[in-house]
Amino acid sequence: MYFYELHEGDDDLYSDVILAREDEVSPEDFFDLVQSIRRRIQDDFAEDTLIEAIAVELEREHDFIFVSDERIVAAVNVSTEEDDNFLIATEDEFEAMGGLAGADYRGVFVDIPAGTNGDDSTRLN
Repeated sequence: MYFYELHEGDDDLYSDVILAREDEVSPEDFFDLVQSIRRRIQDDFAEDTLIEAIAVELEREHDFIFVSDERIVAAVNVSTEEDDNFLIATEDEFEAMGGLAGADYRGVFVDIPAGTNGDDSTRLN
């Protein structure tokens, strides 16, 4: 099994997806394949991000496996602190609890240094 990764974004905010394939594709051929798909779909795709759209096309047309969130069987939070180690709920478990699964928005965590407004407070508008 061979693994490939697509990145999208800049230094501050980015996304990535993992793909797998039984047969190896050289890095140069993978790049060329991704670019040809990108050029074809970049102006019209249904997925949330361009890399997800490319991954869907790679799976559909080129025998890649897009390791999407829907395929994750288990996720574990790991820490040196005992209380911070736990099994992360799956999307189905969130739905069963009436959680946030299927929400039509995405959250972003931002680390804003104190004093952004010239004092010790941070103001977000």
